[in-house]
Amino acid sequence: MKKLTLQLSDDTAQRLEVLAEKLGVSPEEIVQAGLAEQLSSLDREYEQAAARVLQKNEELYRRLS
Repeated sequence: MKKLTLQLSDDTAQRLEVLAEKLGVSPEEIVQAGLAEQLSSLDREYEQAAARVLQKNEELYRRLS
């Protein structure tokens, strides 16, 4: 596993620590889960955009083949 160091404002770090304590997990676990969700969301958005482009240009692609 790769290690990454982040700089957070004091306010953000405190909010992260409070949330982690409430949830009973480490701050690192919250950051990892949030990042995983963001990356997954970006992957879904890319797939949806690619599908729209393919559908929009389907007739053009058919004619060119």
